[in-house]
Amino acid sequence: LSTSAREDGSQTGNEEAPYEYPEGGLAAWGVVGGAFCMLSCTYGLCSSVGVLQSYWEIHQLKTYPSSTIGWIPGLLVFLNLFLGVQIGPLFDRYGPRWIMLIGSVLYALSIFLLGSCNSYYQFILCLGVLGGTGSALICTPTMAVLSHWFYRRRGNATGIAMAGSSLGGICWPIILRTTFQRLGWAWSMRILGFMFVFFLTVGNLCIKGRLPTKARKGSIDLHCFTDSRFLWATTGVFFSEIVLFASLGLVPSYATAQGFSSETGFYMMAVLNAGSGLGRWLSGLASDHFGRFNTIATMMAITTVFIFVLWYPFGHYLGVLYCFVALLGFGTGSILSLVPVCLGQLCKTEEFGKWFGTCYFVCSFGAMIGIPVGGQLLQVVGPSDLVAFLGGLLAISSLSFMGARWACLGYSWEWWVKV
Repeated sequence: LSTSAREDGSQTGNEEAPYEYPEGGLAAWGVVGGAFCMLSCTYGLCSSVGVLQSYWEIHQLKTYPSSTIGWIPGLLVFLNLFLGVQIGPLFDRYGPRWIMLIGSVLYALSIFLLGSCNSYYQFILCLGVLGGTGSALICTPTMAVLSHWFYRRRGNATGIAMAGSSLGGICWPIILRTTFQRLGWAWSMRILGFMFVFFLTVGNLCIKGRLPTKARKGSIDLHCFTDSRFLWATTGVFFSEIVLFASLGLVPSYATAQGFSSETGFYMMAVLNAGSGLGRWLSGLASDHFGRFNTIATMMAITTVFIFVLWYPFGHYLGVLYCFVALLGFGTGSILSLVPVCLGQLCKTEEFGKWFGTCYFVCSFGAMIGIPVGGQLLQVVGPSDLVAFLGGLLAISSLSFMGARWACLGYSWEWWVKV
């Protein structure tokens, strides 16, 4: 049974929009299922880039430092987020159908071609440019279309959809570990490509828009930045994205630097993404009950404490490290599921694509530099100082989300208010 809800902008200062939201039903949950499939391929691979990076460091790109190799996944993530500023208005105008279809073709093609890559520039062009572009065309409308079907339950719906990326982040490293050993690089990528084709096909069949499309002028809505709530939130997302993607890209390299085997890095990626999947779902569910900005600020603060209490002093103990990466995944996983619903709280539903794209236009630069800068720090100053650096950035992120909460309350702080 579905329950419908009318959008209420009382918390954010927006005018009430004349739309009814299904909040459930076969079509609505079908969209969530389709988004789950789409994100398992796109964000799921982004969550597994550490496995690819560690493989390249030993095989095709062994003559390159990890900081240089890090620009390959960095470019993938950057274009995924950066191009959202162009794709957001296209979604607002045309809906999700053709954008996702074109993106699916480009993305699947990049994975199949990746199996034939051997040199640095080939990896940059194939995975970074082609894969990043295809991924952006998939992810932006996939995330935005959820706001057509849910309002009160938007956090829960987004959390379930984002759990797909965690499923990919768990499965792809384990599958690749086996196929790398038995079949080599080329066939590993082909097998991955065929699986992606299946999931992308299901996603394209299930996802559809619901609200009327509307033409928008321009690609970047500079007016967004005059809203202090948006400015605070974007600052928080920027620093959290650096930590998120540096962790996803460098956990295997960190484990190796601490003297553990390369296989340990593969399993740590699976553990991190398992924690991330749980964090994305539970944080999305909690945000619907306790408030979206309340939840994301709390999650960032708790994860910062975990970094300095567990990772920094005890990262050289294998048992503690496994425990911590699960907690790290749980905490940082909330970023991907809560940021869309937090931004959706600040704008009208029909403007969500542009606001989401504008935010990630800025934050894409943080995501791009996370892995190469983290890799350079790992080589130059060592594992412990890298951990301290990431902990400091996440502390800034937590304070920024608290600032966004404060701005939502008109800069009059109240503790027990749902924001």
